[in-house]
Amino acid sequence: MEAATSHRILPQMNLPNLNHNSTSLCAQARLPSTFCNTTKVSLALNSNSNDKKINIFGGLSLSCQSQRKAFIGKTFCSVSTGMYPGISIESESHITEEKIGVLLLNLGGPETLNDVQPFLFNLFADPDIIRLPRLFRFLQQPLAQLISVLRAPKSKEGYAAIGGGSPLRKITNEQANALRLALKTKEVPANVYVAMRYWYPFTEEAVRQIKRDRITRLVVLPLYPQYSISTTGSSVRILQDMFRDDSYLSRLPVAIIQSWYQREGYIKSMADLIEKELQIFPNPEEAMIFFSAHGVPVSYVEDAGDPYKDQMEECIFLIMKELKSRGTNNDHTLAYQSRVGPVQWLKPYTDEVLVELGQKGVKSLLAVPVSFVSEHIETLEEIDMEYKHLALESGIANWGRVPALNCSSSFITDLADAVIEALPSAMAMSTSNTISEEVENDIVGYVAKLFFGSILAFVLLLSPKMLLAFKNNVL
Repeated sequence: MEAATSHRILPQMNLPNLNHNSTSLCAQARLPSTFCNTTKVSLALNSNSNDKKINIFGGLSLSCQSQRKAFIGKTFCSVSTGMYPGISIESESHITEEKIGVLLLNLGGPETLNDVQPFLFNLFADPDIIRLPRLFRFLQQPLAQLISVLRAPKSKEGYAAIGGGSPLRKITNEQANALRLALKTKEVPANVYVAMRYWYPFTEEAVRQIKRDRITRLVVLPLYPQYSISTTGSSVRILQDMFRDDSYLSRLPVAIIQSWYQREGYIKSMADLIEKELQIFPNPEEAMIFFSAHGVPVSYVEDAGDPYKDQMEECIFLIMKELKSRGTNNDHTLAYQSRVGPVQWLKPYTDEVLVELGQKGVKSLLAVPVSFVSEHIETLEEIDMEYKHLALESGIANWGRVPALNCSSSFITDLADAVIEALPSAMAMSTSNTISEEVENDIVGYVAKLFFGSILAFVLLLSPKMLLAFKNNVL
């Protein structure tokens, strides 16, 4: 197991039961009744089908109306679904009894202020978040400890401003339940599990529950529309590590939906929310649509081949194409938020663009958190508070923000469709093809990484600020 997992900070608390068993229904439109019983549904699935390949790597779509204010104790998600019109699942001569599982992957977030520092440690201990050269991987844990200690006070202020913790676990659980009901309505009963990368419920607990439930076919669904090494890539890498060395999991047919930003249901759900929020402005046609996406370091894209930037730009193009087809022709722009540390991140930066737009005379701005499908710290505090204040201070008079998708019925319904489409192509997980594998064949580049990595390590570990923080908070 990777160091980020084996050394994760685990405070004492009871882990939740992630078992979401559902009453199975006989899929009358597609499945013979003789293959159904009260606890499982038998599906004739073709593991070698190529017909659905484009759907697995091409798409999902969810949509959730959010409540941005006073989220504590509130329900973020409600769902209504229609009967699934039918999907053709090819039959094989050999019919096996299936028990379907869906694993939702998400970041996780601290639920109390005391959780903030250990959550940050888990985050920065991930080698897909801080990508040190191989020679300096031994510094991953001490760097994560020091950075988390330094960042914890400011992060606590942010979480305190939105009620004392992240609502991400609550919303993701609601999305899981909504998806389970949507699949049940479509006559494909499934257990839906939640796996958080850096906080409870951790991926390891969800996988243990999958084994206990004896799932026979699994769809892995990251709740990130666009693929990035630091999000989907990191979560899938951990799954590969766990599945590779387990006799049961290594044989389990798995379909991984890598990204789903171009899926029609997601695009239309985003367009619906944007259209609705534009109506709050005195002159809706004059408001600029401001897409704010979570950033990643430029090195991920240029050195490691992360497709995130290209996928994000294509996603914006598709959303605007859908809006224009409806007669909405507002100007738009894309910027990146949430950068950390001294390295260069994807540009333009959200805070800098807001100032520039104010200087150019833009008076109405609608912020769209395009890379987030759930309300959390980056939407509720960073956008709603920090960026709103900056925008108004810069001369933008009218400010609006599109809510995260959360559990909008069209979003959840299309998410269920994508799960069903992915099922026939499930196969044993392979570890040979992950995008997040680091390529270091360029000897000159590798030596440069070692040199600058050593300088970075020296500065971080021996600077007075770091030493003082370590002394005050760790020793």
